Amino acid sequence: MNSTKQNRIRLLIEIFLVSTRLGLTSFGGPTAHLGYFYEEYVRRRKWVDEKSYADLVALCQFLPGPSSSQVGIGIGILRAGIIGGITSFIGFTFPSVVALIALALVMTGLDVGNAGWIHGLKIVAVAIVAHAIIGMAKSLTPDLKRKAIAILAMLVTLLWQTAFSQVGVILIAAFIGYLLLKQEDDGGVVKSYFPVSKQVGGICLLLFFSLLVALPLLKEATGLYWVAMFDSFYRTGSFVFGGGHVVLPLLENEFVPTGWINEEAFLAGYGVTQAVPGPLFTFAAYLGTVMNGWQGGVVATVAIFLPAFLLVIGALPFWDQLRNHPKITGAVMGVNAAVIGILIAALYSPIWMSSILEVKDFALVVILFSMLAYWKLPPWIVVVIGAFIGLVLL
Repeated sequence: MNSTKQNRIRLLIEIFLVSTRLGLTSFGGPTAHLGYFYEEYVRRRKWVDEKSYADLVALCQFLPGPSSSQVGIGIGILRAGIIGGITSFIGFTFPSVVALIALALVMTGLDVGNAGWIHGLKIVAVAIVAHAIIGMAKSLTPDLKRKAIAILAMLVTLLWQTAFSQVGVILIAAFIGYLLLKQEDDGGVVKSYFPVSKQVGGICLLLFFSLLVALPLLKEATGLYWVAMFDSFYRTGSFVFGGGHVVLPLLENEFVPTGWINEEAFLAGYGVTQAVPGPLFTFAAYLGTVMNGWQGGVVATVAIFLPAFLLVIGALPFWDQLRNHPKITGAVMGVNAAVIGILIAALYSPIWMSSILEVKDFALVVILFSMLAYWKLPPWIVVVIGAFIGLVLL
């Protein structure tokens, strides 16, 4: 084996070990993950400089999908090409996927329907989603136009509950944002560099859109369960803007009304997901396992993250053109505002309606919310407290 190949293998092993350590310790959601990445990749290891990191974060905030995972993929690409991106993704995602598959296997063997600790986890979900909405709304709906988009999105999502409601709201909000919103001028054209050719980027974008069209057609043509499952997770991963919490209403709309998973198991799993490090998108691993064992967990994970992977590689060589187009940024601003409305609708139904049944439930959600918002406790601690109180008192 020549020295160049040995060096590349060592580099990939290093990327895997560093990203896995981050996957084991990165609690707190995507914003916290970006802070961990900055400390590790920019300040400590100096794998990327501050400008490249800022450019990468800006791109991943612009794209649909799990922004922190996409930043990790991008850093791996900058370090060791596309194979480096895959390695970084696997390292960061692997710990939480394994943990959630294991938890799902344990929980499916229990009677979770009437367990007090499960009800406690459902109340935790209320507190966490409410806290996320308040934090996100400050940056995503700062003016009256975007507040109006959020309110309209909430109303449409609540009153028009179909399989296409969230996707329809996102597309309409993008069009409104394209017409009415624009990014403030920050002083000129921004240029950046990423080591992906336009040819490779174009192939990835073509594959992304092709799968988005082909999977539903293949599902209808074959009627195969696994194709239908892959399609649902892939489509969800393709339309998540604004952070990992947005995956909740989209996945709930895909799987609970169809009977693939019951509401109690769904919300309990969302609560459990807050207790593990890594990206919130790994909630898909839990759902897939509940529906179809560990094989389902693996398929669900691949399907929900595949759009994010294709988009970040596909957009890298075209990022300068996208970020300097005010109409495109306006469309993204409109989508981000609609995300707030979709989340508020999800907070009411199904989360609040199925979780807050008595006065003591409301009292507990106030306590848990205060722990997050005012005492600044890590989410995993709040999850453990909520489950324990549910076990003892509910």
